[in-house]
Amino acid sequence: MPTAYERLHAEALSLPEDERARLAEELMASLPADAELLAAWAAEAERRIDAEAAGEADARDYDTVLRELRAGLGRPA
Repeated sequence: MPTAYERLHAEALSLPEDERARLAEELMASLPADAELLAAWAAEAERRIDAEAAGEADARDYDTVLRELRAGLGRPA
């Protein structure tokens, strides 16, 4: 018999993407927050936004990064 966690997990995964995102946000918000960690992440997000806006970000799409990682590991793309 599945546990409550297993049932909830399966049901959550069956939700549409927007509802899963909302549920994830609400679950994260329900956990005790580490103010220092949250502040650090907020500062990093702002730094990245500023770098992108200034054209200084080394942004690459997922497929490119994955291909480069696989090549570096000697795996087929």
